[in-house]
Amino acid sequence: MILLLGGLAGCITNPETGRRQLLLVSEGEMTALGLSSFEQMKKETPISKDPAANALVQRVGKRIASVVNLPGAQWEFVVFESKEANAFCLPGGKIGVYTGILPITKDEAGLAAVMGHEVAHATLQHGRERVSQGMAVEGLGQGLGTFVDAKNPKWTQAFSQLYGVGAQVGFLLPHSRDQESEADHRGLVYMAKAGYAPEASVAFWERFSDVNKQAGAGRTPSFLRTHPLDETRIKQLKQWLPEARAQFQPAK
Repeated sequence: MILLLGGLAGCITNPETGRRQLLLVSEGEMTALGLSSFEQMKKETPISKDPAANALVQRVGKRIASVVNLPGAQWEFVVFESKEANAFCLPGGKIGVYTGILPITKDEAGLAAVMGHEVAHATLQHGRERVSQGMAVEGLGQGLGTFVDAKNPKWTQAFSQLYGVGAQVGFLLPHSRDQESEADHRGLVYMAKAGYAPEASVAFWERFSDVNKQAGAGRTPSFLRTHPLDETRIKQLKQWLPEARAQFQPAK
């Protein structure tokens, strides 16, 4: 009952999507965590000294950040030297872009597709939501565990393993995929509002999919993935294009 009441009290409607979210930690706590984590990463991971790459990421990041509403955000866009084809977002508006993804983004609009997605993770409070979900799952597991015969370690261990797998596959991973789709959707709108042709997002994901296929990726079953399949993302983006085109604003 305590867990249920706590969960209901922590549910907030996101103004961007209208979706109810479980947010058990404060925005201030998440921002502080994001800031400290980003500072630590800048100490441990080489930062690119390529002036062209840095200028490009700053330009795209600032244009997209200018069309979103995230009170208290301390926007920072950093290019990290890494062969990994990826980018990430930490609470508080901290965005990291790995140099390994730049050949795939290809141009400014392609990069806008990636950074729009990452900025959307920040505006949609996805990091805060994931931490809250982890807390709820852990608390529920502890509560249910009290019904297991603690005198028999075999049953206690079996329950712990079964619950962990069930929570991951049945709840956390599906929701992670939903968050990624949500960020794809809002990111597409953000890049259009910032003056980037939304069609560039589809083109980027088609290139990214080709890279994944060449690398032999994609063998993990869909239900065990944190992200939707590439073909699913491309199909969804094409469906959302009319909405994004309607909100396209030519760059000043």
